[in-house]
Amino acid sequence: MIGKAIPRTVWTLGFVSLFMDVSSEMVHSLLPLFLITVLGTTATRVGFIEGIAEGTALIVKIFSGALSDWFRNRKALAVLGYGLGAASKPLFALAATANLVFAARLVDRVGKGIRGAPRDALIADVTSPEIRGAAYGLRQSLDTVGALLGPVLALVLMKTTGGNFRMVFWLAAAPGFLAVALLAGGVREPRHPDAGKPRTSGKARAPILIADLKRLGEAFWLVVTLGTILSLARFSEAFLLMRGQSAGLAAADAPLLMVAMNVVYFATAYPVGYLSDKVGRGGLLAAGIIALVIADLTLAAARGPWMAGAGAAVWGLQMGLTQGIFSAMVAGAAPPALRGTAFGLFNLAGGIATIAASLLAGSVWDRIGAPATFEIGACIAGSAMLFYLLLGKRMGRTAY
Repeated sequence: MIGKAIPRTVWTLGFVSLFMDVSSEMVHSLLPLFLITVLGTTATRVGFIEGIAEGTALIVKIFSGALSDWFRNRKALAVLGYGLGAASKPLFALAATANLVFAARLVDRVGKGIRGAPRDALIADVTSPEIRGAAYGLRQSLDTVGALLGPVLALVLMKTTGGNFRMVFWLAAAPGFLAVALLAGGVREPRHPDAGKPRTSGKARAPILIADLKRLGEAFWLVVTLGTILSLARFSEAFLLMRGQSAGLAAADAPLLMVAMNVVYFATAYPVGYLSDKVGRGGLLAAGIIALVIADLTLAAARGPWMAGAGAAVWGLQMGLTQGIFSAMVAGAAPPALRGTAFGLFNLAGGIATIAASLLAGSVWDRIGAPATFEIGACIAGSAMLFYLLLGKRMGRTAY
């Protein structure tokens, strides 16, 4: 039933995401500990690297999304983005300083930024509204399988190589290049008669116009505002790994937290997306915001590895309850010709919030302590819930 309802392109994009996430998470599940234990950096520096890198990825999406609308060619940009992500992996293995790790992280995240909005817009292009939540949930679920397998592979390889971070980073390149090959050969974009040509002829123009922003409407901008507030509460997952270590988890076992998070994320992403098509998105989104508050409070109170693991699992639940739903809401609120731009703008706002959140988290961690970092996150997530209760109905059919 699922295979008949959801187009092959969505499935293929899901497996592309799976392989790239295996590659990325093999690196990212170890990177904070590599920076601290091998290169001797501080939590504030980790927060800076993660915040700027993740924020850059989200900010770049606005340009790639708008260009995919303007030239009506989403696949080419996606291939470029996945290619940069794959090419960055050997740089981590070669890095001898935190500055080189930062450079590699930027290349990796620029690639993510380039591919994200065109890929998400392409999913909307090939799906009908009645299955859109399920389609985004499926892609996110397959993506999360990769995010689950990556830390598991990292954990196994760390055990078998005697804690050789660099060897794991070298091996992480293989699934990344496999993802690029699958995308290049296995995805066919719906052919627009003007593909490759700008939407306007004659005078050169910017891909994003003020008129385009006005066409997006109030419901879209309310979704953007809610997503931005929630992004402020979702600082980098590097802090989950650091929290596990501060709660007594050995460095080599830290990827287990990512496993716990991604098992729950995988198990919920598709069912939540499917259910949102049937019963509406509002209640599920509200449940996701509440889950983030609970995750933050659990991690703040963690006194051992098991409690840190429970917090990471609830963090995965809130991701499963919100990420696919936000994508479906953006797609539903935007005109078809502006979907790439809409996803880019949504992620631009989230990118700025992510930078601020990770910088704040790193500073609070070093100055006050780990529990305060997550307590502040819970307060910000609570403010997102208040915003949703007050203005959620004005998001219209995108949220209900």
